[in-house]
Amino acid sequence: MAFSTTTRRNLFKCMCRTTNRKTLTTQTDMLKFGFMFDIDGVIVRGKKLLPYVKEAFQLLTDRYGNFRVPAVFVTNAGNTLRQDKAEQLSEWLDVKVSSDQVVMSHSPLRMFPEFHDKHVLVSGQGPVVEIAQNLGFSKITTIDQIRQVFPNLDMVDHKRRRSSPREEDMRLFPPVEAVILFGEPVRWETNLQIIIDVLLTNGKPMFAPREIPYPHLPVLACNMDLLWMAEACMPRFGHGCFLTCLEHLYMKITGRELKYTGLIGKPSGITYHHADSILWHQAKSLGIHQLDTLYCIGDNPETDIYGANLYNRYIERRQEEQRLKVKVKNTAGGVAHLQDMDTDDDMEGLVHYSEDSETGRHFARNCHSILVCTGVYCSSRDYVTYDSSQLSNHNHRDFVLDPELKQPKIVTANVHEAVKFVLQKEGLS
Repeated sequence: MAFSTTTRRNLFKCMCRTTNRKTLTTQTDMLKFGFMFDIDGVIVRGKKLLPYVKEAFQLLTDRYGNFRVPAVFVTNAGNTLRQDKAEQLSEWLDVKVSSDQVVMSHSPLRMFPEFHDKHVLVSGQGPVVEIAQNLGFSKITTIDQIRQVFPNLDMVDHKRRRSSPREEDMRLFPPVEAVILFGEPVRWETNLQIIIDVLLTNGKPMFAPREIPYPHLPVLACNMDLLWMAEACMPRFGHGCFLTCLEHLYMKITGRELKYTGLIGKPSGITYHHADSILWHQAKSLGIHQLDTLYCIGDNPETDIYGANLYNRYIERRQEEQRLKVKVKNTAGGVAHLQDMDTDDDMEGLVHYSEDSETGRHFARNCHSILVCTGVYCSSRDYVTYDSSQLSNHNHRDFVLDPELKQPKIVTANVHEAVKFVLQKEGLS
């Protein structure tokens, strides 16, 4: 029987996928690595799947679409639930993605239990109340709810102005105890105004204080991306732009710096630490007992690459500390005061980190960054650079400008090329 050129090509592709999947299945005991995939600019742009993405994940799954290699999806998006994002990824990729494989920018807030019983004001888009509840928060107020109680606060848009407030509602409103910023809102002027009102009044926007309280209420912010890549030909404003506006307005009004109790999401080390923990649990379920290497694939040198390299630096420092502790203990006959050897565990740029017994360990031995050219970074434009004499700094102001951290281990055209490179490097292709 004769086959057309197209048919022969498709048969060859199927044979290649089957071979690759068989290789991974029969060599599971050799797997000592896992993947962290960014989503926007790596897998999709907006809601459009990028070329060769499905082919990339066919290399990592069996014939039923089950992962044979540990993989998590780490995104700075914060406008949806993990389960919803997992279902969306499953549909895009034709593979089975569980909610346990998804790390949203807000996911590490689970590790801040000291705030879960406080009355928090949340800002962002999507089902912010449900998101906060799923993270463990129990007393939640939205920007719109504050607008209902205090209609005189939001005065920019004349068409949205409401009638006078009810004195009883204002009197019964419980003071806000912390502010949670999930992501960029729709109406920036409203959120900026109300968040600053809450900070300036120590959570009681019904009273003008005699003096502006400082330090202000705790602020936890997720997603520091200045830019992100959607369908437009140029990057779009991210939550990092909103944070920049908030910080400058607060400084302009008070003369003081807005301080964060927590900065969550890439490039914060806590996000990679959290994703590393999730990968370790996934590896155990696949019969893999050690993950030596994490491969972090992203499109933004200033967040994805910077964060992966920052986490790798943290791992190296922790390993050196452990070696030094062992050496000191052996030298002192096992009675050394090892607490004297402890150093700062905040992973550079992380203002606050609340550990539990499980996430208090790091699991990988090294973390490699891979930059793809399908999103924020593109070799044909210079909005974000890592290899140019013109130094850009799109990172959040609380992160040290270190050009070395923006240098990827490798650059590939797309995620398919990145996955093929890793499999070849690990001897599985």
